[in-house]
Amino acid sequence: MRRRLDRIRNWGHRRDDIVDLSESLNTSDAECGEEVASETLSASQDEPKTDLNEVKGHLEITLLEKHFLQEELKKVREAENGVEALRLELERERCRNAELERRLSDLVDARLAELPSSAAKAPPPRDIPDPASEDVYGRFQRWLSEHLGVDFDDFRTQPAEEAPEPDEPLSARRLTENMRRLKRGLRPISSFLRDLSALSSWYSVYTTAIAFAVYTYATWRGWTISVFLFLAVLRLSLNYLIAGGWRIQWSIVPEVSEPVEPPREDLTVTEKFQLVLHVAQRAQNIFGKMADVLEKIKNLFMWAEPQLTKKLYVTLWVSFVASCLLPYKLLGFVIGVFVGVKFFVVNFIFKSCPKLRRRYDTAHIVWSGLPTDLQMRERSDRPLGRRRGPGTADDDGGGGASRYYSTKRGTFYEVFNLPERERPLEVCENGWRCCLINRDKKTPADYIRNGVLYVTDNYLCFECSRSSSSKRDKVIKLLDIIDMQKYKVLSVLPGFGMGISIATPSTQKPMVFGAMTNRDEVFDAISAQRSLAVATEMAASPET
Repeated sequence: MRRRLDRIRNWGHRRDDIVDLSESLNTSDAECGEEVASETLSASQDEPKTDLNEVKGHLEITLLEKHFLQEELKKVREAENGVEALRLELERERCRNAELERRLSDLVDARLAELPSSAAKAPPPRDIPDPASEDVYGRFQRWLSEHLGVDFDDFRTQPAEEAPEPDEPLSARRLTENMRRLKRGLRPISSFLRDLSALSSWYSVYTTAIAFAVYTYATWRGWTISVFLFLAVLRLSLNYLIAGGWRIQWSIVPEVSEPVEPPREDLTVTEKFQLVLHVAQRAQNIFGKMADVLEKIKNLFMWAEPQLTKKLYVTLWVSFVASCLLPYKLLGFVIGVFVGVKFFVVNFIFKSCPKLRRRYDTAHIVWSGLPTDLQMRERSDRPLGRRRGPGTADDDGGGGASRYYSTKRGTFYEVFNLPERERPLEVCENGWRCCLINRDKKTPADYIRNGVLYVTDNYLCFECSRSSSSKRDKVIKLLDIIDMQKYKVLSVLPGFGMGISIATPSTQKPMVFGAMTNRDEVFDAISAQRSLAVATEMAASPET
């Protein structure tokens, strides 16, 4: 556009050049007269066209300048309107400020006017009686008003209601940090329980022997409570030194430091989803265990299992009668001896011999036999012919309550065609969600199967969730596993693609149980049960 304007403006200069050329031609020589006359005639004919083009160019320039001026005028008017609006807003604020100042001054004047009238209407102060002329009741009443009057005023005042705290929005980082905080907060309790377990199982023979000797001597002299109080004071003193920078090791079992992953900011949407899913599953398992403990305690005191609660009932009556008849010193000595023998001797024997524990450990029998609300609901939904009493013995000779585990398609041992004594372990009562990748199969339906994984005393069972038949289920004997390793399939799968690779003699390629959100827990449970099964088989082989 700018080039076109420049070209139009140059039309005037070209016209002047043409005019000068014609004047120079009129003063030329006579020999070129005819040629000059013809050129002058042609120039005079083109002159109207040149004038029209020049006028057209000037019009276009005028129109463009008008358009530009209109745009500038529009901007100026908009700026003037904005300034005017701001001026009006400022005037309104000034009026509002003046109104508020007027109201404030009126309120202050009214308060000042009320002060003399209220002072005039105030009752005259009571005459303070002379302490010498008061009787005993008057002095006592005055003493109560002076010392306890403020406390009674506190009872009459109503506490202000606190506003409810707003709920925080769901955040993957916040959820992960809360789980880490919970784990760090429970670490001292878990360390204390681990030390007690190591002390009762004679993990360190010298430490347990010294503790048993000190406890026995304190019980014999009647210093049991004093010893526990001294240990509490000693623990607080050691914590003070540790907080001051001292390095003191106070643990029977050495603590294993877990690697702490630094928080990453560049997580993808899939990684954030998997992280939230993993943390949510851990929170679900923790809440489930806490709910099981609370429900068992509730069912123990609510006579949900009469035969188990009857043992507690008899124990409480015997303890009550003994506390009424025996002197407290003798009663404390008996209780101290019983607790010491149970903690240092009986627990060690029961941990070394699980069969004796299942048969004679009353506390373990009662606790393992107590059902949760979910188990009671499942028991009520079963047919009457398949029920067993809470005190019937297990097939392996145990004295605890037998229990039927069921899956979505029926009873556990019927679904997998196993002996009736085979049942899932406590760590996988509800199973582990995963997918089976059988690389020996070629069809997609058999290559990947979604389902639930269980581990029993002797078998590893996989229940497929896509079919109602048992042909696609998988049962692997733990003794047939020749190799088991941690495996990673794809990061987009649940649990960041973590899985377990299991090789058996009957498969050409190892089977992979992938998409596990708690792969390490599953791997440890299967490895421990496989080692136990192998040890049991080796111990039973010489006898056979």
